[in-house]
Formats: sequence, structure tokens, C-alpha cells
Amino acid sequence: MPNSSLGSKIFDSLNYVILALLALLTIYPFWDSLIVSITPMQESVTSSLHLIPKSVTFEAYQYMLSLEQLWTSYGISIFITVLGTIISMIATTMAAYALSKKQLPGGRTVMFLIIFTMMFSGGIIPTYLVIKQLGMMNTVWAMMVPTAITTYNLIIMRSFFSSIPESLEESAKLDGCNDFGILLRVVIPLSMPALATIALFYSVSRWNEFFTAVMYITDKKIWPLQLFLRSMLIDNEAAFQSGGDSPFLLGPSVKMATIMISVIPVILIYPFFQRYFVQGVTLGAVKE
Repeated sequence: MPNSSLGSKIFDSLNYVILALLALLTIYPFWDSLIVSITPMQESVTSSLHLIPKSVTFEAYQYMLSLEQLWTSYGISIFITVLGTIISMIATTMAAYALSKKQLPGGRTVMFLIIFTMMFSGGIIPTYLVIKQLGMMNTVWAMMVPTAITTYNLIIMRSFFSSIPESLEESAKLDGCNDFGILLRVVIPLSMPALATIALFYSVSRWNEFFTAVMYITDKKIWPLQLFLRSMLIDNEAAFQSGGDSPFLLGPSVKMATIMISVIPVILIYPFFQRYFVQGVTLGAVKE
């Protein structure tokens, strides 16, 4: 602003510098991964700082994209991400809406039990036994159903639903809407920023699904992308240690190419949620 004081100008300048440094620290790891993925191994290992490649090669991507299992795992991860996010959003939304009602019998007790799970879980072995007895071993449902609701996301949604004026719901009831109709026609349209934010959290979590797959999936035919990439890197490292014929394939170029392949879908989907995401993370920050 033209009439700002000297102190305000200095403060703004320092903010710009700090934000620029933070942006650089955030962007550089992605840039480094991209540069190394298109740089020959002999060149990438000679320097720890990668800004501009001297020569470019796409052999790492050609090798990765030639693997049939990669495309199968890609499809599995996309299926888990899309369907898993839908299941999680439906379950979280309906549970949060019910728990946001003050007149819900036993609502406080149920909420306490839900929050209790954030501090104490059932344990890995009991959870494994439950999944096995339910017959979900080596199925994609094992990566979606047991973790359908995240307690943190449920609390956020419940808090947001509680902030919606009750007068809106009462007006909808006078117009003949039942509770389900109120949720679909009143609450959800008013909650799009929160829903988009939670959906982004769930989709990123589903896409990065790894531990659940390690625990419950042994069939390579339904390996998600993250599990396949881990297995591929381990196999390549073992081949390198045993003196493989293609040392290039075992270099950092392939490792960085796997990183880029796994993060590209998230980078592509984020712009569609950005507008809602920015609104969602600031919900409740300012009250009139």
C-alpha cells in the first residue's frame, strides 16, 4: 500500500522472503526428482545438486512403462482411490451428520468411543485376524472397508455440520423434507468446501495405500501401485548386488522415475480441488 509505514514495508518484505524460501524448499525436491529421472546415471551420481540436466534421456520411463504389472497396479490404485474415497465420504458424511445432532440418544458416549480410537487401536494382530475371518484377505475391499472412516475427518465434518444454523433445517422440515432430504438438499450443498477438503484427504491417503496392502495382500495380481514400486526397487537392488547386466536400470534415474509416476495423478487432481481446499482449511478461522 502507498501509505504504509516503513515498519509495515519491512514486515511485508520479510514475509515475501520467508514465503519464497519456503516455496523453494517445497518445490526443489520435486524438481530434483524430475531432473534425476531424465538424467543418465553416470551424470546424476557425479553431483548431489541437480538443477539443469546436461543431457536428457527417457530410458528410465521407457523401462517403467514397459512393465505390464505397472499398468495393472495403476488400475488397482485408481479403482481403490475412486471407490474407496466414495465409500469413505458416504460413511463419514452420514456418521458426522447423525453425530452433529444434539438430540441424538447416546451421542456423547458414541463420540467418546470414536475419539478413544485415536489414542488406542485394536492392534495389528487382532485387526489382521478380524480381516481374515471376514474373508477379505487378498481382496481390494481389505484396503477400503476397514479404514473407511478416519476419526480426524469425522470430527472435522461433525464440527462443520454443527455450525450450520438449525433454522435452515427447520425450514426444510416445514417444506416436507425428512432428515435424508435435508442432508442431500440443504446440508451437503452448504458443505462443499469441507466435503472437497475431506475428499482430497481421503483420495491422497487411498492413492498412497501401502501398509494395509502389505498386511492383507499377497496376490501380485491385485497389488496397488505403491506396493509394486517397492517390490520393483527391491528386486532391482538385488539384481544389482548380484551383478545384473543392466546397471543403468538400477541407478537413481529409475528410483526417481518411480516417484514421479506415483505423484503425477495427485498433482493432476489437486487443481480441481484447490478452490474448495483453500476454503475448507480456513473454515472457522474468522467469525462475524
